[in-house]
Amino acid sequence: MGKEGEVFEELVRIMEKLRSEDGCEWDRAQTHETLKPYVIEEAYEVAHAIDSGNKDELLEELGDLLLQIIFHSQIAKENGEFTIVDVIEKLSEKLVRRHPHVFGDAENYSYEQWERIKAQEKGKMERSRIGELNMALPALLLARRIQENASAVGFDWKNWRDVFKKVEEELFELKDAMEGGEMKSVEKEMGDLLFSVVNLSRFLNVDPEIALMNSIRRFYNRFRRMEEEIEKSGKVFEEMEIDELDKYWEKAKKYERGDSE
Repeated sequence: MGKEGEVFEELVRIMEKLRSEDGCEWDRAQTHETLKPYVIEEAYEVAHAIDSGNKDELLEELGDLLLQIIFHSQIAKENGEFTIVDVIEKLSEKLVRRHPHVFGDAENYSYEQWERIKAQEKGKMERSRIGELNMALPALLLARRIQENASAVGFDWKNWRDVFKKVEEELFELKDAMEGGEMKSVEKEMGDLLFSVVNLSRFLNVDPEIALMNSIRRFYNRFRRMEEEIEKSGKVFEEMEIDELDKYWEKAKKYERGDSE
């Protein structure tokens, strides 16, 4: 057995010990349901570590995410459902099946064909060519996923210009709904607009989740800079008018660009 196998088996033994009668009370009390928030949290922390470029942080967060997989697999084993071996074997089978150009005799294999195989697999379950909807995913990610699956089976726009026209169309429809004052229509058109924007980002090879997160970070950093400048001036944020706040906001944006004095 190689080093990888030894350390992996040791990790499994540690989890078995934690879940045993003489192990950890907290670990024994956990279920698939109670651990759900931690799976999501750890996945996002991995993404944050990647964005930060900190390799040590990424190393640690990948371990925390792996812990969740081992944890759930141990619970499933105790429930007689499946084991970590089943998880790995199923993953291996899937990787081989979805890469016939590597493990078979397929030629000129493409990403689109890989998506088509995946969509067909899931389509068999849901009787749809675009597969099942994983409602646990964040809305932006789910929107992109279903659009990719639809594209893989041939249902897609021709180019980004057509998608851009669709975004403009949805924007005007939202405006009409807003002027009509019917909130259900406003919500519907807002959803259609967001869905179209995600589609546009896909055509531009921009990850909408990452793009939005970067915008959130920029907004937060600018807002903090604005607060600092207002504090230095001796003014009280809550007592200022929006026009004056806007001036500090623009100053914070200039600072971000390196245009400050």
